Amino acid sequence: MRIVIAAVGRLKQGPERELAERYRKRAADAGRSVGLNAFDIVEIKESRADDAARRRLEESIAIANIVPDGAATVILDERGENMSSAHIAGRLQDWRRQDAPAVVFIIGAADGLAPSLREKASLAIAFGGATWPHQLIRIMLLEQLYRAVTILAGHPYHRA
Repeated sequence: MRIVIAAVGRLKQGPERELAERYRKRAADAGRSVGLNAFDIVEIKESRADDAARRRLEESIAIANIVPDGAATVILDERGENMSSAHIAGRLQDWRRQDAPAVVFIIGAADGLAPSLREKASLAIAFGGATWPHQLIRIMLLEQLYRAVTILAGHPYHRA
């Protein structure tokens, strides 16, 4: 199963990009042992439309175009469910057992996602009630995916 992070916006060169890549690589390396064969990041260009609704729509269409048929989709949203690392691992395991070709984690821009994309999501998750910059959300997500993989592999990284 392939893991994809679709993120609106681009991480510039620097410590945030380096940390994100470090966790992506760790997750990819550890993931092979549990049937996760790729961890990819797709950066979606931010819309330059004048109004927020149009930006949300254009960005959501671009995201929808990269979601493989049959993939589970997870949106990162402050109104989403707060999940433990073990719960995230369990969901990944469930999707893998259901032979989902991919799980696509979607990080929208500041204006959010179009309702049509939100409604189609398999799951909405949050990292607490605080508002986080999109760059940090990407890093936090990658760390949680690495942690979930280590849980599935029985590796001691995660100590509950």
